[in-house]
Amino acid sequence: MSDASTSPRPARGRPPRLDQARTIDTALALLDDSGLDALTMRRLADAMGVQAGALYRYFRTKDDLLAAMAERMMADVRVPGAAADWNDRLSGLARALRQALLAHRDGARVFAGTHSTGPGTLGFAEACVGVLRDAGFGDADAARAMMAVVHFTVGHTLEEQAALRPDGGFPADPEVLREAVTSGGYPHLTAALPTLAEPDYAPHFEFGLALLVTGLAARVSSS
Repeated sequence: MSDASTSPRPARGRPPRLDQARTIDTALALLDDSGLDALTMRRLADAMGVQAGALYRYFRTKDDLLAAMAERMMADVRVPGAAADWNDRLSGLARALRQALLAHRDGARVFAGTHSTGPGTLGFAEACVGVLRDAGFGDADAARAMMAVVHFTVGHTLEEQAALRPDGGFPADPEVLREAVTSGGYPHLTAALPTLAEPDYAPHFEFGLALLVTGLAARVSSS
């Protein structure tokens, strides 16, 4: 039995060991709590109990951190099971991406503009391009179609998250829009107002996704 007086003991007050995975998870927790604008390297370091300079061991810039956070979100994308039709499989992938971005406050803002080459991001892209090549698209068209689906999904989710408060509420008063439209001589907008003021973005997403996939199906069938 070793002498207790000579056994190694952890130093009191020592900050927890810096770990890349835990740092990313902490950054995502701060994102969910306060949003992207409030996420700084200094605030992240404080939450980790380290000096800000220690973070640069893993992330040279905040953009590097955002790319790592985007990759972590993509790791949560649940690729749907095989469906009979390629368009159903492609639509399922788009829905899975949207849900992964919606799972975090400002998730689409974090993802937009990052260029992760991690397994989550590349695995999702691989699945999309594979579905499209199986459907009969050539390599170039499959790549462009995949990007069109991703760009639509990310752009839609950007608007969706910008329109909703963190607590799930709708920040803009629908009555303000209603008054502006009906009092300004916009008969077509007045007719469409119930849809324009609808706070549920899921039907809007499904409509746009259906248009996109239908257009892709028409393109591959005519080639």
